[in-house]
Amino acid sequence: MKEITVISGKGGTGKTSITASFAVLAQNHVMADCDVDAANLHILLSPEIKAKHNFWGMPKVEIDAEKCSGCGICEDLCRYGAIKDGAVNSMECEGCRVCYHACPEKAIRLVESLAGEYYISKTRFGPFVHARLGVAQENSGKLVAEVRRQARELAQKEGRDLIITDGPPGIGCPVISSLGGTDLAVVVVEPTISSIHDLDRVLKLTEHFNVKTAVCINKWDLNLRNSSTIEEACLNMNIPVIGRIGYDITFMAAVMERKPVIQMTSSVVDNIVSLWHNAEGILNS
Repeated sequence: MKEITVISGKGGTGKTSITASFAVLAQNHVMADCDVDAANLHILLSPEIKAKHNFWGMPKVEIDAEKCSGCGICEDLCRYGAIKDGAVNSMECEGCRVCYHACPEKAIRLVESLAGEYYISKTRFGPFVHARLGVAQENSGKLVAEVRRQARELAQKEGRDLIITDGPPGIGCPVISSLGGTDLAVVVVEPTISSIHDLDRVLKLTEHFNVKTAVCINKWDLNLRNSSTIEEACLNMNIPVIGRIGYDITFMAAVMERKPVIQMTSSVVDNIVSLWHNAEGILNS
């Protein structure tokens, strides 16, 4: 079983649109949306949810009023300001457990915290695993790991030989969680100064974790000089540029119609097909 993960140094590069197009072009695969903080692949795939599961985050705390002596130690120690007048604000609590260990009366107990949900769905392109992190909830890296685990189990169960993952943007914990063990990371970049800066950070991350990496330049024709800068940087790092997708407003039109851009009449269709064939070649090499 192989896994290809599409990531980007910043949001808004077209990463999800490209991932959805891969879902159309690939065969015998499972899709996973690991951008759990701002999941939107479902918009393009229109999934039919078959199973829904709770995702439990780090435990938070509650104070047992009958045991509490009102000493105020927990309130003094809480650096997040989550405890006041003997009560815990669950929205402010980070689950650090300092109060739990410091309470002389053992009046503080741990309680499970519902942090979100993950789903097993059916789409017209194949099975799909996705999730929704709750408002102001942490542990998105843990939820990413759960989505990937469910996708692998589903692929094994149904005899699928490929997982296509829409990864999170940036270089934080969710991205690291989405990259571990993947066979190929495709980094989508735009020819802008900010995107080039973020690309450098992402490439250093994939190099650190020894992940095979390739780059796709989206909207490459908007700034040919910056596109050349990206290609030169990739050449110096021995990273192949496997796709160049031109600017086309059809990307936005496809989102409005809730379908992958590759199913639209567009000048970029051939670009995306070429990108997929190049990525598939690396996966199978």
